Amino acid sequence: MGEFQVHRVRFFAFLPVGVRCLARGPALALARLDGALELYGPSAFLEKAIPGHEARATQALSWAAGGRLFGADLGGDVAEYDLQKLRVKYAVDGFGGPIWSLAADPSGTRLAIGCEDGSVKLFQVLPDKIQFERSLDRQKGRILSLSWHVSGTRIVVGSINHLRVYDVDSGHVVQRIRVERRLLASQRRECVVWGVAFLSDGTVVSADSAGKVQFWDADKGTLLETHPVSNSAVLSLAVSEEEDSLVVGTSEGAIYQFQLLPVKWGSTESRWVRTKPFQHHTHDVRAVAHSRTALISGGLDGQLVIRPLMEKMHGQGYEAALRKVTFPHRCLVSCARKARFLLFQFPQHLELWRLGATNAAGRDGEVLPVSRNPEHLLQLKSKGPEHICCSCISPCGGWIAYATASRLHLHRLQLEDGSVIAIQRVPKLPKLLCPVYQLLYSADSSRLFVASDQGSVHVVQLLEPGGCKHLQTLRPPSGTAEAVQLLAVSADGDWLAATSSDWAINIYSLQQFKHHCTVPTYNCPVTATAIHPATNHLVIAHSDQQLFEFSIPKCEYTAWSRVVQQHGLPKDWLERDTPIAHIAFNPRQPTQLLLHDTYMLCILDKSLPLPDDNTQLNNQALLKQLSEKARRGHAHAFKICKKYQPLLFMDLLDEDCLVVVERPLTDIQTQLPPPVQQKKFGT
Repeated sequence: MGEFQVHRVRFFAFLPVGVRCLARGPALALARLDGALELYGPSAFLEKAIPGHEARATQALSWAAGGRLFGADLGGDVAEYDLQKLRVKYAVDGFGGPIWSLAADPSGTRLAIGCEDGSVKLFQVLPDKIQFERSLDRQKGRILSLSWHVSGTRIVVGSINHLRVYDVDSGHVVQRIRVERRLLASQRRECVVWGVAFLSDGTVVSADSAGKVQFWDADKGTLLETHPVSNSAVLSLAVSEEEDSLVVGTSEGAIYQFQLLPVKWGSTESRWVRTKPFQHHTHDVRAVAHSRTALISGGLDGQLVIRPLMEKMHGQGYEAALRKVTFPHRCLVSCARKARFLLFQFPQHLELWRLGATNAAGRDGEVLPVSRNPEHLLQLKSKGPEHICCSCISPCGGWIAYATASRLHLHRLQLEDGSVIAIQRVPKLPKLLCPVYQLLYSADSSRLFVASDQGSVHVVQLLEPGGCKHLQTLRPPSGTAEAVQLLAVSADGDWLAATSSDWAINIYSLQQFKHHCTVPTYNCPVTATAIHPATNHLVIAHSDQQLFEFSIPKCEYTAWSRVVQQHGLPKDWLERDTPIAHIAFNPRQPTQLLLHDTYMLCILDKSLPLPDDNTQLNNQALLKQLSEKARRGHAHAFKICKKYQPLLFMDLLDEDCLVVVERPLTDIQTQLPPPVQQKKFGT
């Protein structure tokens, strides 16, 4: 597999932010507690992200007609998101105080919001904005949840101790239901209705803080069924499109599924039955969604969990796998190879560390004593409420750039003996550089590439002692409104590859500052790109685990790439559930690619034959235990190492030195608030 001296880094204190709400539509939209928005595609890959904001506490999300996404927050605003430029398009005041709930009607042409002052307000969805229509009768108590009937003529809302059914045309309450306050105990307390659903047959489903799921007749206001599911609160509720299944999430981290089943075989009478409990979270499950084939949940532990419904699956494969998204599918670590610095990105500050060193040598697998400990050199804080969306450090370690939604910041570092002795902010940057979606330095640290809107990339020349000037703007030939999400530059500084969020990859010549070619579009998101330093071949990884190699000088796929597509990648590789996050190259072995995802490091040797579907991609630690004869059967292109995980970053510092950044789950759990205490057998 190759021998490397490995810097094993575990001092990146990354902490995932809890999930607040989910919305299913053209994509799965997810809002976190810090106001960040994420969009996930069918392969559970993070395709787009909008950075968080200190003043934006998104409480609810909803898709409307035309694939438009709206969010409501506790600041009292309803906002529409621009999913091409990855920012908030506009915000409208709801004039009802903090907004707790939001839902679009079945036609997607009206929005209803539930406010702190007890009012339900309706907004019309117009082609370029939303417009206030009217307010329904104001009631006592905040509106914590709401749901439309499929006819669009009635709305059910949940508040404290009550359910109310509104007639949309008249604006009046036509049914008022008092929710039972207690579950099993006799103690009296307020019952908060955290989730409601209005079924097409007139049944209302409620989930409340007393730990029960109840079914009501909306016309008569009578209770049909009660299901106690938890000793603590039921916080979220979602119903399938067929209305034959629903899922709820509790503050104990448990998820329960209910199914509408016949009372007996062949009977037309059906009842709701609790069928499946799942425990994939450690903390509150604040958001759930129900797709056709899976249950989706998110909680305060920061995890997005996609649990497939096995009765909906026709066979084993990627779609039938349980997927947990704990770490972001974007890089939060930047490496200065020459200076041996690591730059860690947090929501509102950056940390610069110098790697440790050792003078010892040892055998394979030995832990070497450290002669110089890792050193925290710098903390760079971002001013204002906007969160940092991207950051980068130059290979020489002398330049740091980072960007928020509205500003780009560039700093010059003065180094002496591997330490930072001074930092200087570059005061005047060209205004045309904003907004910024991605940053990258050239290999010689002389240029900064800034990915901006409309798919363009700005080339900035870095000047000594600390300045810059705008050289050129590279634009795609066809024009696009999608943001550039990935950048890759060749080692000789001649080529730049820019990947936009519509999966188009454009190659630019940096000698002539013009468009060179476009890589044929593949029907899956791009997760990582890199240009080989010797051949200028662009290696591309996609979310479905496919790999391509494109020759930039010849503007065509390489012979090895065509062999891969004809032969096919092995089944064990294609069924992995985490995308390739980074690609590097081994200078000593030009035929080797270094790839990593969250749970494995892989060296792919293009000079060796590809394995078939019957060959298992075993961990190298396991292969060492086999005899030499048995190991010959595994002499194929894929060499897998699972020693380092969860893996956030990997890169080569030089020919024989590797740096890996891990974030153990136990370290994350110790920083989370304590979960609801549950009594277990024997304790």
